[in-house]
Amino acid sequence: MKVLVLYRPDSEFSRNVEDFLRDLRQVHSLNEKQLEVLNYDSRDGSAMASLYDIMTQPAIVIVNDDGSYIKHWEGDRLPLQQEVTGYMYSFSDS
Repeated sequence: MKVLVLYRPDSEFSRNVEDFLRDLRQVHSLNEKQLEVLNYDSRDGSAMASLYDIMTQPAIVIVNDDGSYIKHWEGDRLPLQQEVTGYMYSFSDS
């Protein structure tokens, strides 16, 4: 499982996203393989947003190791960390 985070580092949401990411890494011990952070405006970020039909930022996307879509959240209301990790762990056990 992988968590993709797309956001604009210079936006009004950047502080909330960066705090969310820091806590997700520390509390849930997600490593670089499990958590990928992309600038929404970069080439890779734009491609990822297009691939998963993301229209706004910030966005958090849960995907399988093969890249298949599981769940996403987008907009200024970030999900709870437990929601994100819950999807990761419940789908990785199946």
